[in-house]
Amino acid sequence: MQMYKVFIENKSVIITETDSSFNFCPELDGKSVKSLEKDILPILLNPEVNSVVVRCKNASAKFKLLFKNYELIQAAGGIVQRKNRILVIKRNGKWDLPKGKIEIDELNEVAAIREIEEECGITGPTVEDFLCETYHTYVFKDKQVIKRTYWYLLAFSGKKNLIPQEEEGISKAKWLKKSKLVKIKKNTFSSILEVIAAFEEKFKKEEQYLKKSNRI
Repeated sequence: MQMYKVFIENKSVIITETDSSFNFCPELDGKSVKSLEKDILPILLNPEVNSVVVRCKNASAKFKLLFKNYELIQAAGGIVQRKNRILVIKRNGKWDLPKGKIEIDELNEVAAIREIEEECGITGPTVEDFLCETYHTYVFKDKQVIKRTYWYLLAFSGKKNLIPQEEEGISKAKWLKKSKLVKIKKNTFSSILEVIAAFEEKFKKEEQYLKKSNRI
């Protein structure tokens, strides 16, 4: 069953075909939801509401209907590991992960590597696995944009020196200990929290598997 989670200014619209429970979220019947602007955004204006759930039979069709006035941009990025640290950046005053627009005919994984190299000044990170994808909206040159970002887990064994791409609003790039991720969570975007959660869940499962294997 398909589900979309779109972040709009750090709040989210969840379009789902599942019966999963979403605690403390207003839920709407997809049959009655025809417009993002009329049916959903007024609810998100409530400061006590962080997410709205739209339940429907065809999540893909409902997603296309609600965001039909938005220009879709495809992007790719990732979490890069070097020893026991991960690569993070500070962009326009907030902690972030390196990512960028996918070029025409460019593979997602190739775009992720290129953007990480350009934004952080390293060469040769390698993709190990797919992590997740996120959607978020923003306004660019008076146009409504929805960005779909493919996130990957990458490894890097080169020199730790980093060069932040200042022309992209990046003021800092650093290798952060995994145990210090809480620092990032306090000043980042909701979509980035989703990526971090996927990263932490992946390694939680791997640790559980290793512990189980050692007991056998």
